[in-house]
Amino acid sequence: MAKIKNNNIYLGNSCELLKEIEGNSIALSFWSPPYFLAKEYEKDESYDTWQKMLKTVISEHFRILKPGGFLVINIADILSFKDEKMPKIMGANPSNRKCAVTKEMVIKAKQEYPHFNRNQLASLLNCSEQTIDRRLNGNNIRGGRYATGTHVKLVGGNLEQYAYDTGLFLYDKRIWKKDPAWANCKWTTNTLKSVSEAEDLYVFWKPGEYVVNRERLTPQEWKDWGYRQIWEISSVRANNIHPAMFPLTLASRVIKLYTDKGDVVLDPFLGSGTTAIAAIKLNRKYIGIEKIQKYFNIAQKAIKQAQVDFADDLFCQIE
Repeated sequence: MAKIKNNNIYLGNSCELLKEIEGNSIALSFWSPPYFLAKEYEKDESYDTWQKMLKTVISEHFRILKPGGFLVINIADILSFKDEKMPKIMGANPSNRKCAVTKEMVIKAKQEYPHFNRNQLASLLNCSEQTIDRRLNGNNIRGGRYATGTHVKLVGGNLEQYAYDTGLFLYDKRIWKKDPAWANCKWTTNTLKSVSEAEDLYVFWKPGEYVVNRERLTPQEWKDWGYRQIWEISSVRANNIHPAMFPLTLASRVIKLYTDKGDVVLDPFLGSGTTAIAAIKLNRKYIGIEKIQKYFNIAQKAIKQAQVDFADDLFCQIE
């Protein structure tokens, strides 16, 4: 008999606890896993162990999803993936230069004074010896040459393969357009890279008949976002209780689109409890798993309050 029951949250590792969920019982699993961005709760993860965890969690879903059920993963590509093989070459940024000395000026001075060292050339050109070094050898020669280079690492292909290997198919892909994450894009001042302002929603399907219920949304909701690939939803303004919260609106849209009232919604990376709270507000059942005690406690408190609010709303409707 399955140990995990509906309308409860559990403290522990999803790789193990998912095995305790009843088979063919979950209508929707919606979650946002760790993104491998070196946050505190990821400090012990390598890229390989992170991928192994994702593969394990996804592989458990074929058994627990109902035929026709959906797995929706909210995740972003890694925009600054460290790679020792990445050439340590920085882009030239003349507009940021605080010194008017150019590479051509340094080369000309070296030709005229071939016996001068960097300090002597700096004195001649009225600049620092660091400027001489950078003009001759590139911006990254001072300090940057010792730092590991970074590049973009796509994650969607791996998720698709893990799902496909276990029998799930990529049914759809939507995009969450959020607020620009300036704090995570400090490199934009010194490179041509863009500011991060979108995340992906990968929608996987377990083969089986599913319901296309147009009554799940109002006609206006279908027009505004139900049929739309890009969802414009503001980010959580203050991540003061969890460093990676997604908005309640995002969870609510996914739950309304892919489930009916009374269905079971799972979040194996519950965090502060957003998915469970959305499920309660929409009259769905929920299961949540969170491995960190601090966030489990936060989610537990928030869920209890959501249950009280939902009961109050029902009472008001009866009155």
